[in-house]
Formats: sequence, C-alpha cells, structure tokens
Amino acid sequence: MHERGKPSAAGYYAVVGRLLRAADGRHRGSTLTSRPGPVAAAADLAQLGLDFHHTHQLLDPAARGVQSWEVRIAVAGTPVGSLRAVRGLYWKSGNLRERLADEQSFPELVAARLLDEEGRFTCEFEEFVESASSVLVVDRLCLDGAFADPLVVAAVVAAVVERLTDNYFAVVLPGRGVCADAGSALLAEVGALLSAEAFSDELQIIDNALAAPEKAAHRVRERLRSLARRGGSPAGGGEDEEAGDWDEDGEDGVGLTERTAAVLRRALEELSARAWQDVADVGDAPLRRNEGRVLGLLPSVTLRQDRDWRRQMARCFDDLAADLARTGTVRPGCTGEEMALHLGIDRAQALTRNRPRLVAECVAGLGEDRRDYDWAWCSDVLFEDHDVLMLFNAALDGIEDSGNEINQALGLANLAPADWFSPFRPGQARDPGRGFRHP
Repeated sequence: MHERGKPSAAGYYAVVGRLLRAADGRHRGSTLTSRPGPVAAAADLAQLGLDFHHTHQLLDPAARGVQSWEVRIAVAGTPVGSLRAVRGLYWKSGNLRERLADEQSFPELVAARLLDEEGRFTCEFEEFVESASSVLVVDRLCLDGAFADPLVVAAVVAAVVERLTDNYFAVVLPGRGVCADAGSALLAEVGALLSAEAFSDELQIIDNALAAPEKAAHRVRERLRSLARRGGSPAGGGEDEEAGDWDEDGEDGVGLTERTAAVLRRALEELSARAWQDVADVGDAPLRRNEGRVLGLLPSVTLRQDRDWRRQMARCFDDLAADLARTGTVRPGCTGEEMALHLGIDRAQALTRNRPRLVAECVAGLGEDRRDYDWAWCSDVLFEDHDVLMLFNAALDGIEDSGNEINQALGLANLAPADWFSPFRPGQARDPGRGFRHP
C-alpha cells in the first residue's frame, strides 16, 4: 500500500524496474500494449482457432533435423491467416546451419547469424541464451486486416511456442530491421509483448529457459480473453472502457458481475476454511514455505508469526466473503485483506478452469454477462496497487522494513507483518468487536 500523495503508478513501476534491474543485472520484462488498428468483433476473437500442419517422408533423414510447420488461423472454421514455424533441432541435424539455410527466407538469415559454418551455435548466441539446444523460427505471417493486431498475433505466436517447443528452445522472431512486409512488421512488434530480447537489429529471441516469456504469454492470453468477454477489440478495448466499470465516485466499489462475485465468494470461503484448519493444526509453530493449506502460501516474512496473527489472517478471508455476500463488491481495507484477495482471485480462476460443475452449481439462477470470470480484470482493478506481492521477490528481501532504501524510495507502507491488519483508512476500519468465526 502506498502512502497517500506518494509517486503515481507510472512512477512507481519505473522505480521498481530500475531497482530490480540493479538487483538482477539482466532485465527481461515486457509491456502489454496495442497500437491502433482494425477492429475484430469480440465474437470472432472468441472463436479464433489454430490448425497445425506438418508432413514429411517417413524415411527422409533431413526431416529429423528441421521441421517446417504451417499454422493456419481460422475463425469458426473460416481461414483468416497463417504463419510458418520452422523447428531446428541441433542434436538431430548433421549441420543445422545448412539445413535451416535450405528453408530459405528468414530461416536462412537466422542460420547465418546464430550458427557457424560447421553448424555449431556461435559463442555470441550461447552467451545470449541460458541453455537453448534448438531453435524455433517464426515467419511468413499473413493475416486478414480485421485480425492484424499485435495482441492477436502475440496470442497466436504464444500458442505456437507452447505447442512446438520446450524449455530448451530459443524462439526467433524478425527484428525491426527485417520488416519487408506487413507480416514481418507485426511479428517484430509482437516480440516486445512476449518478452523477446533484441539479438541484433534483424533478430529478436525469446529464451524459453526463463520465466519472463511464460508470464508475458499469460498476460497476452488473459488480455485477449478479457477483450473477447467484454465485447472489446485489440484496437478499441482500453482504459476508458475499463474505467466505466467503476462506480461513479471511483472509490466505493467495482462492478463485478453476479457470477464473478459468486465464484469469488466461494473461493474466499474455501480459503477461509483451509486457513482456519491451519490455525488449528499449527498454532504458534513456525511454518515452512508451502507447508499447510493456506498460511504456507504467504510470503516468507509471515511464516514465523504467532497464532493470534494467523487468526487475524484467516479472518481476512471471512471479511471479504462477507462483503461480497452483503454488497456484491469487495475492496481490501488492509494489507492482510489484499493478500487474501490475491489468493482468492487465484483460487476462483482455478475453480472456473478445473471445477466447471461446481461453478455451475454456485451460479445457478444468476444472469450471464460477457464479463463473467474475467480474473485478469479483477486483478487489475480491485486493488490500488500490488505492493504486497513484492514480498514474494527474494531479490527484495527486507523491503517490508520502513528503513529499507527501496521501501523509502517507493513510499511503501504496512508491509511488515505487524502492520498487515492496520486499516489503510482509519475512518473506514472494520468493527473491532466483530469477533472471529472460531475461537
């Protein structure tokens, strides 16, 4: 939680970025942006599908080293575009440079930049990536105008990467210097959305061994899913549309749909039951990370708190669930409630993915809305900031201390466990006599 009057969100993230880069030495972040462009209907976004095609002669030795895939993009079975993905398997190629060069076009350029004449990866490439032993080269993108948006293309590329690679692949996309056509220009723009790093002006590389690309791909998919649900578009769905879901005063609540509120309430009630069981099982004993049902999921700075602290944490889930039952909205009033809500949203998302029958029972009789179960949107707008999540970052150990340099630079407050249940706004504090569900 920021102290009031401290740096804006933009300033906050700029400072965090600088501090993390200094601590980590090698920043691989990305931003999720979309340039103005044609509009695809939300219904069409929801029906986008991919069809993967690869054929080869069974006894063709060349097919073991390089595989060329055509990925066809369609909406409800109607073709709207395609791209090519060439897999170069280093250990199965006699000379990967020659085999990739034989594919011509962009793979030929990749071969010349990343491999020497003997078919071995160059020292520059091996220093650039963590542990890649194969490459996936993406090019030849063609896409109908209504879908030619970086966000759509990024989601397509992310799906191709997920299907055709593992952690030992480097994914190569065209850089700004290889924008011979509209498809190459789109792929060059997509690199920033998927946490690619510029290897040269011609090539950018996604290192699958790192966590950043997977997180970036998740953000892209959730953003596109959100737009499809909300009737938006990659070009048109933006801050103004989202701002309209806040109440008129901009403070006292968020327009959760009935079904979203019901599932989130169910998730918080589940977490409450598990947290109270942890309190009963553990008491004052120290916890190890991931020990227990809920309390072991909290940041390491909380794992040695006593039973009274843990009872207050368990009550945070109860208070938020009660808010949803009473008003259909939720707004965390202290750091403990912020953490409880983060866990609640994660659990609600898991329920909608893994327990569809349970969710159907939970929302029976409630009206449908295109914004139902938009958990990425919930994470964006139900919080004033995400400061508490910084406690999970080992590179920021000690940030909860008010004397910590980063804490002071960002104007943080209430991150120390002793302050987790202090209200952000004393005038809106909960009734101290409300008691606990369990003794």
